[in-house]
Amino acid sequence: MKNLFFYLLLFPSFLFSQNISQSNDIAYHQKMEWFKEAKLGIFIHWGIYAVNGISESWAFYNRYISHEDYLKQTAGFTATNYDPDYWARMIKESGAKYSVITTKHHDGFALWDTEYGDLNSLKSSPSKRDLITPFVEALRKNDLKVGLYYSLPDWSYKDYTHHTNNFQRYKIQDDPDRWDRFQSYNFGQLEELKNNFSPDLWWFDGDWEHSAEEWNVKKIKSLLTHKQTGVIFNSRLNEQGDYATPEIGLPIHKPEADYWELCMTMNDSWGFQHNDKKYKSPQQVLDIFVDVLSKGGNLLLDIGPKADGTIPKEQENILKELGKWTSKHSEAIYQVEAGIPYECFMGPTALSQDSTTLYLYVRDIPKDGKVVLKGVENKINRVWVVGHGTILDQEVFCKVYWSKYPGLTYIEIPENTLDPYYTVLAVLLDGKIKLYQD
Repeated sequence: MKNLFFYLLLFPSFLFSQNISQSNDIAYHQKMEWFKEAKLGIFIHWGIYAVNGISESWAFYNRYISHEDYLKQTAGFTATNYDPDYWARMIKESGAKYSVITTKHHDGFALWDTEYGDLNSLKSSPSKRDLITPFVEALRKNDLKVGLYYSLPDWSYKDYTHHTNNFQRYKIQDDPDRWDRFQSYNFGQLEELKNNFSPDLWWFDGDWEHSAEEWNVKKIKSLLTHKQTGVIFNSRLNEQGDYATPEIGLPIHKPEADYWELCMTMNDSWGFQHNDKKYKSPQQVLDIFVDVLSKGGNLLLDIGPKADGTIPKEQENILKELGKWTSKHSEAIYQVEAGIPYECFMGPTALSQDSTTLYLYVRDIPKDGKVVLKGVENKINRVWVVGHGTILDQEVFCKVYWSKYPGLTYIEIPENTLDPYYTVLAVLLDGKIKLYQD
């Protein structure tokens, strides 16, 4: 009887906490909706490292160049041909729905008019201007979501712990007042960015150098969500973000995270490097993008502008080719879910949000003009070529009345409907997809 009494006392509070949990979960998925449906974003690494064309921040951290010589690049950072409106139009035409720009990399060089420190585009380079404000305005004018990259470490700042890979200025426990001064500087810049730009997404980097407690991640999130509760964070807040952020390496298997984003370079460098000519072809970029779609993720594809603000021609070409394909196949890109196993179709696939339309991404010309679909129990009502409209013939083999096995569906693709990169077939089912399990 006593146990029952205590249970009755606790039961309302249990329901209350459960309701809060459910409410928080609903709010989380609601704020992530635009991100999940975006599928493609453009990353921008722009800073003084583009002057010499060397690795961003890492060049002096790894001692390929002295810190003093690294900072001399500020004299060549002119931004004379910077056209933020053109950047935004090019990003929109690529099919991207959001963009993330480096407001400050690990070297501490800021691209906006910050009151914290003098190492920025306005005060310490010939550009003599705030470079973030016009770009954010251009993105919003083109209905693109705004993402701001911010480096938690600042290897140039006198009160930050780390400087190069063989020199650490101090340890926090030995000089907590110095760390507090750095924290004031960091939080000051973050508050400026929040108040000036109200980004839709925060893209943090460099969290590995300190713990969540040392960074004061709870305070960072509290500051940046105050009156902006719908803002999104990447995972680089010691895994206390909203989505996973694999880098360069395309996941072999679908990540377990509900939301994830692959960030990837067009060549082998994030920032502009004169000598890096190892660009992926538009076909190779689309290979990766389609694979990301099939696993239910986003692709954040990087460009690295030159010091004068122009985009390398190779990068422009990739964006333009990407735009041709995305505009033609928008039906099979945005608002799709992860596809079916490769055992059912020898290639990447995706599903409509209601799971009644299956999209097949066909990379190459089929040997006999046909592709094969296995293990789908549903009746197929119709198959057509996305962006072309042609209705396709289908034929089923190996299906007999005494077996539940759904057989093999061969779909013929006329040569005149083939896309130069990926031909996409839409398979309309008689209901939500059901896969044969036996």
